Amino acid sequence: MPAVHLTPAVTDAFPDTLIALVTATGVRGHEPWPRTTAVLEELEQRLADGTWHPADETDPRIEAWHTAYRSFGTNPRRIRPSVDALGRRLAKKGALPRINPAVDSYNAVSVRHGLPAGAFDLDHVSGDIDIRYADGTESFTPLGEPDTVEHPKPGEIIYADTTGVLTRHWNHRDAHRTRVTEHSARVTFVLETLHADRDGDLLKTAAEELRDLLTPHTAQTTVHYLSPTQPRATT
Repeated sequence: MPAVHLTPAVTDAFPDTLIALVTATGVRGHEPWPRTTAVLEELEQRLADGTWHPADETDPRIEAWHTAYRSFGTNPRRIRPSVDALGRRLAKKGALPRINPAVDSYNAVSVRHGLPAGAFDLDHVSGDIDIRYADGTESFTPLGEPDTVEHPKPGEIIYADTTGVLTRHWNHRDAHRTRVTEHSARVTFVLETLHADRDGDLLKTAAEELRDLLTPHTAQTTVHYLSPTQPRATT
């Protein structure tokens, strides 16, 4: 299993960062996941009823990510944090996309709690993963665009392994190489906050909720946390 490392430069700039790593092995993505389906349908029904709506950029949880994006030169209204983009899509269309059970699970948890989420197929990760500033030489192939190669701007925060970039703009978009499919058997899911003092308990609740959705359809799940005081964990 790879280690995930929150590098000192990032923790210096964002000293209240807390990241949950929920790792699942023996994932059975081909079978029905009825609890995930129920969570998605409940969210969509509550949106339709007007009893709930996803966090938008006026919410402190989203606003914090907009501020972070601007700090490393990304316009968050053009290139949105993942949870912001997902919430806007849900509010506009009234439904979340159905990709596969594992992805649907973290999307549901992300939008319910207003926290960015992503995932990596560990069988396609090379070496360890660093959360660091890009130097501009790295390569990134966006999810769904296998023939496209991009290069992050120097100073942009990325997730990267020894082969290339796994996520650009911290959490805007995942890479095609490490995308999670119904065939993925070993997956690390990521949930993030920049304000652990305010939202740390929320993040931990979200991580346990995601773990509960995964557990019936996996051989094993574990949860680890990254922070400036614990910047490295082995998934």
